[in-house]
Amino acid sequence: MKNNIVLIGMPGVGKSTIGVIAAKQLGFQFVDADLVIQQQENRLLHEIIEQDGVDGFLAIENRVNASINAEHSVISTGGSVVYGAEAMEHLRKIGTVVYLKLSYPALSLRLKNLKDRGVVLREGQTLQDLYEERTPLYEKYADLVIDEEGLGIEETRELLEQAFR
Repeated sequence: MKNNIVLIGMPGVGKSTIGVIAAKQLGFQFVDADLVIQQQENRLLHEIIEQDGVDGFLAIENRVNASINAEHSVISTGGSVVYGAEAMEHLRKIGTVVYLKLSYPALSLRLKNLKDRGVVLREGQTLQDLYEERTPLYEKYADLVIDEEGLGIEETRELLEQAFR
């Protein structure tokens, strides 16, 4: 049953913030996939990355997201969820995937310290590299794209809610 809204996009685009508010407005539950990972692993995201490496984290993220069982929920995913084919197939089955899109210049202004955010960066990889690598994946999996360029959190939330009313 496809009665969930799945938010994907780069870190800093507002998936969690917009997701919580939209869930309240639409009468949905809210699921933060990153928190589900932390609960299941009993570790913080950055601890998983430090201890298991990037590939280990991605495998855990894929497994956890592929097992999310939700109904009438807004599901906010981690920015790296699109690397997991099983997770994305599952999320597309249970919901409408919405890509919150933001240009690289706007995104780089929002994101200060990537390490503290638990952003999955490989050795020597920059935010620009990550952006260019992930954008085609977000576009591939998205059922709906909301371009946040020049919009605030409230305007983005309104667009999201209008799409599902």
